[in-house]
Amino acid sequence: MTIRKPNPADEQSPSLHRHGDGSAITHQHVHNPESLQRIINRLARIEGQVRGIQTMIRNQRACPDVLVQIVSVRAALGRVARIILDEHLSDCLTRAAEEGNIQEELEQLKAALDRFLS
Repeated sequence: MTIRKPNPADEQSPSLHRHGDGSAITHQHVHNPESLQRIINRLARIEGQVRGIQTMIRNQRACPDVLVQIVSVRAALGRVARIILDEHLSDCLTRAAEEGNIQEELEQLKAALDRFLS
């Protein structure tokens, strides 16, 4: 595992993962293109839902209607998070176990989950 300083040119690299301390850790795997596209599509739908909520608020729609849509967005983001977590567990942790650095990867996962759940 290589730890290096962030490089803006790497932002689109599918094998680069950023961590909370600003470091970048490169992994040997590349995300499944189909899965990556599913996540991007889900996020695009969520983006559309958020724009819809903005329109609802501009049009002074009833608060309960707006809240229902907010709950829907939160649930959709939760589903995206579960997909990403599942892939991390099946890909990143498997790779880390094979490379002998599972403890590092588990610590990073715990830190990410702490931030996610708080």
